[in-house]
Amino acid sequence: MDIEHRQLVQLLPVLPLLAELGRTQHITETAELLGVPQSTVSRALARASAVVGTDLLVRDGRGVRLTPAATTLLPYVESALAEFRAGLDLVRHESEVVRGRIAVTFQHTFGEATLPLLISAFRSRYPQTEFDLSQGSRDSCLAELSSGAADLALTAPVAPAGRTIGSAALYREPLRLVLHHRHRLADRKSASVAEIRKDPFVALGSGYGLRSLTDVLFREAGFRPRIAFESQDAHTARGLVSAGLGVSILPPEGGSGPGRGVTAATGDLGWVEIALESELAYREIGLAWRERRGVRESEPDALRLFRELVLGEGPGLLAGLVQARSGP
Repeated sequence: MDIEHRQLVQLLPVLPLLAELGRTQHITETAELLGVPQSTVSRALARASAVVGTDLLVRDGRGVRLTPAATTLLPYVESALAEFRAGLDLVRHESEVVRGRIAVTFQHTFGEATLPLLISAFRSRYPQTEFDLSQGSRDSCLAELSSGAADLALTAPVAPAGRTIGSAALYREPLRLVLHHRHRLADRKSASVAEIRKDPFVALGSGYGLRSLTDVLFREAGFRPRIAFESQDAHTARGLVSAGLGVSILPPEGGSGPGRGVTAATGDLGWVEIALESELAYREIGLAWRERRGVRESEPDALRLFRELVLGEGPGLLAGLVQARSGP
């Protein structure tokens, strides 16, 4: 260790004392302000003078006065302390960010992969961030967002932006026609909506995003479906199709979910999905948030950082997921 560094190490604990003395010009008052004994201040200043090689203080009546050497040194001391305070503030600020809480509401179909992928990417950077999650229909998700119960909503279709709600699309995925494995169209690569006119239809309930999308497809085809059952989630709808209770229009399942493979153990259960011949056969998934106005409603840092990650990196993160689910 060279002499300059050794001197610096010896002087560092004295910097706050010098800065405070420059303001008070009084050892007793400085000791009280810093919460240390007066003798500690006196000894520290004596050691500092020895390290610097010249007196830093001289007595002036009942107080003290900085020497010219101390006066020269003081601006550098205050600058060093200010830099340290700025760094400390930054560290504390970042600590608050990673300890933030984010309330996200989402539709059922995004709980298996979409939302976990986004949260995992965020928590890899801010591992102490906590999430309050709720799921439901598209209507219930947007109601939670509007009421302030949720900070963000992941829905399809994307919520329309307005004066109080901001939104952005993240990705698009096709909708598939889901059929029992022995359905007359099961061996086809694609089919039109008109070809299931006479089939019982397994729909999602009113208020669900998929329901609004399938309603549009049926209007385009010029008929109303014969609804056999209204489900609250895509997994149940797919299971009912697998049992031969009707057909459905759902996002691609991907992977090897129950019913995709037909074996002796599954009996007659099984489903297939094929492409729909319609330019409207897709859903666009997006993020919505409340627009905050004024200082009172300033956006917490944790929420801002998560929203920025989802909007900036989300489409790229989710691209592989879309391709794997949708197939070639």
